Amino acid sequence: MRNRRSMIRWVSDLAGPFRVPSRAFAAHMAILGALTTSLAAICSAQAAPRVVTQLPDGWHFFQGDPEGAETLDLDDAAWQVVSLPHDWAIAGPFDRDAKAAGENGFLPSGVAWYRKRLTQTPQPGRRYFIEFDGIMERSGVWVNGRHVGYRPMGYIGQRYDITRHLRTDGPNIIAVRADTSAAPSSRWYTGSGIYRHVRLIETSDVHIPQGGAYVRATMITESQATIAVSTDIHNAAADATGVTVELVVTGPDGREVARTITPVMSVAAGRTVAVPAEAALANPRRWDIGDPALYRAAIRVLGADGTVLDNEDVRFGVREARFDPATGFWLNGRNFKLKGVALHHDGGAVGAAVPLAVWRQRLTALKGQGVNAIRTAHNVPSPEFLDLTDELGLIVMDELFDQWNVAKTPEDYHLFFGDWHKRDTLDMVRRDRNHPSIMLWSAGNEIHDTAYPVQAKAALRSILDIVHAADPSRPVTMALFRPNVTKDYDNGLADMLDVVGQNYRENELIAASRQNPKRSIVGTENAHNRSNWVPVRDYAPFSGMFLWTGVDYLGEANRSGWPNIQSPSGLLDRTGRQKISGMERESWWSERPVVHVIRNADPAAAGPATDGAGGPNQPVLPTMIAVATPKPKVALFDDWTPDDPGPHDETIEVYSNCRQVEALLNGRSLGTLPINQDASPRRWSVRYVPGEVRAVCRDAGVVDVSDNLRTAGKPVRIDLRADQSLVGSNFDDMTYVRARVVDAKGVTVPSATHRLHFAVRGAGSLIATDNASSVDHTPFPSHERAVLDGVAVALVRGAGAGRFTVTATAAGLKSGAVELRSEK
Repeated sequence: MRNRRSMIRWVSDLAGPFRVPSRAFAAHMAILGALTTSLAAICSAQAAPRVVTQLPDGWHFFQGDPEGAETLDLDDAAWQVVSLPHDWAIAGPFDRDAKAAGENGFLPSGVAWYRKRLTQTPQPGRRYFIEFDGIMERSGVWVNGRHVGYRPMGYIGQRYDITRHLRTDGPNIIAVRADTSAAPSSRWYTGSGIYRHVRLIETSDVHIPQGGAYVRATMITESQATIAVSTDIHNAAADATGVTVELVVTGPDGREVARTITPVMSVAAGRTVAVPAEAALANPRRWDIGDPALYRAAIRVLGADGTVLDNEDVRFGVREARFDPATGFWLNGRNFKLKGVALHHDGGAVGAAVPLAVWRQRLTALKGQGVNAIRTAHNVPSPEFLDLTDELGLIVMDELFDQWNVAKTPEDYHLFFGDWHKRDTLDMVRRDRNHPSIMLWSAGNEIHDTAYPVQAKAALRSILDIVHAADPSRPVTMALFRPNVTKDYDNGLADMLDVVGQNYRENELIAASRQNPKRSIVGTENAHNRSNWVPVRDYAPFSGMFLWTGVDYLGEANRSGWPNIQSPSGLLDRTGRQKISGMERESWWSERPVVHVIRNADPAAAGPATDGAGGPNQPVLPTMIAVATPKPKVALFDDWTPDDPGPHDETIEVYSNCRQVEALLNGRSLGTLPINQDASPRRWSVRYVPGEVRAVCRDAGVVDVSDNLRTAGKPVRIDLRADQSLVGSNFDDMTYVRARVVDAKGVTVPSATHRLHFAVRGAGSLIATDNASSVDHTPFPSHERAVLDGVAVALVRGAGAGRFTVTATAAGLKSGAVELRSEK
């Protein structure tokens, strides 16, 4: 009973069996007619004709390129049955001779096919769209053997109208070819297959096309905000249709705060019109990093008779953001630095098919250590990733391309840029423009076209025109690559940007700002050294920076070479565990009191930090070398268990933003040190004795802010703890179960090398295991995982409603177990 016609058919069918005299029949039909009118009115008032069906299950998968895989009659019964999202490459094996080599983490690439039988029967007057959030890559889509579309880029979302290819007598078969055989074609690890969500969207012939609903605040005061809504309406019917748009806005508390309806407008057959609407919000609650308040706009397209033709809900935020050439970044009247990190799209052990729970853990951990901004490097992110940044209050630089016309690898996107960049740009901006977390669009990363200024300016102008037309509310930047070499600051290219972005070389960007004070500036990619942060911190026009990177990521091991499989450049490791670099960054960026104590075994650490970086005697490397090659070995340890148990010199190193910090060894005070002028680490040189090291914040009014390290004894047992005790059963649900090899007192034994076996019993399943190692080649789906620094993790998911137990066992250790609860 989706519309009035189906309701009338249903009522008419009821009348069929009745055989009554004509007078009684007339009365009976009058009653039925009244019932029809009433029910039709109910349908008109309550119908939601857009039906969205997620398509996660029942896909048949084949790794290879068989003849006729797109045809209707192919027998795929022997193919593997998988659920989506699905990254087949992450299962491995790691191979030194893999075609994509270290750029893709020595993991496999190639062609794979997916096929699925649709159960929906097409109805007259309805439109059917298949929508993919990401297929890696060079994908083709067929319906019942008919080719319906192709996209070369693996990160872009794509929607196809498949209405005319569907059969009413069934079956209806979707076939998808995904091809990463050109690897390496993207940087860095890309994954392979249908690695993001897929859905079937059913609408009426008159409908809102993909990305057709645009909501933004055009005027904001303390007492009122004006919300402008533009709704594209496409008429795929044979005749012109009169339509109106009803807008209902609900506030962060779920209560209705505004309602309006537009005048009737005629939409010709085969045409699209944009219908504007406005609504006033009283006393708007602004979206902010500390209060990510979200509104919802319910948009309904109505026929002239009030029938609901299509509907779409849009979440949005009310906020004022700007980049000022003199003072940097402003949000809702507050001026602060963007303390950002760049993120690749892989999720470690899950590859490119990343459950939302992985991103939630990572982003929450990053925000907890002072990060307030994310750069999606170097690709279009998934829609749910941006939903999460909206919810968590993280500012986003949404990035389009890693290549334009000039290649970085022989078969990358430069082959398609000329033909596809306009559509890819428009599709990305239209899909993402309602997210309040997005403050900047990035047109590209280290684009090599800039060596050819005429070509580069033409390409940039093309992108800028599309972005500004589709979203006039946000500025555009790009990550300039050695702009002083290609003269971007002199030839006019940099000044085409709304905000000038540069990778590394912070003092060069400051010089460009001083050269032209009208330039707004931001560091689009930056190294971890203290010497990279201080210029950003101390120069008011510098809007902020984005560290390379926030989380260790698979790939970019081409420079370090086999056996390395990843770039260990994050503040968090692949499992979301804070690294020592994250501890130090937290002491610089967090607004709450922070104390972290570590052991620095470098003999040179006995004196003050004089390396110029303000870090733990890390050399200040040239920009690209600092992030693109393995870092020099630094003797930093998150333990008080050196290899040499006898007396020797050690250095206690503390990262803290407290004005005063006291260090203690086995309860004996080693003295209190004030914060260094550049906030570099505080250090105490001691003669090693086993026991406990503690660092305590001694600022007035600060209570219980401390950190400690304890000497570990012999390994005795496995300690097992889950990040959360209640786990859902959908793809986006999972949790980390963290294992530690500990001594009798529960202290992690960093020298442990035990190989753990993880098992799941009950209403749960194991997804993968990991230890964050750069050189472990054990396939991620394995139940076996050696500990690294005494720790390893299992990624688990629920399976229906009930309880399940995760256990970890190893030779010579008492096993560990944790009980979790699964919800359907």
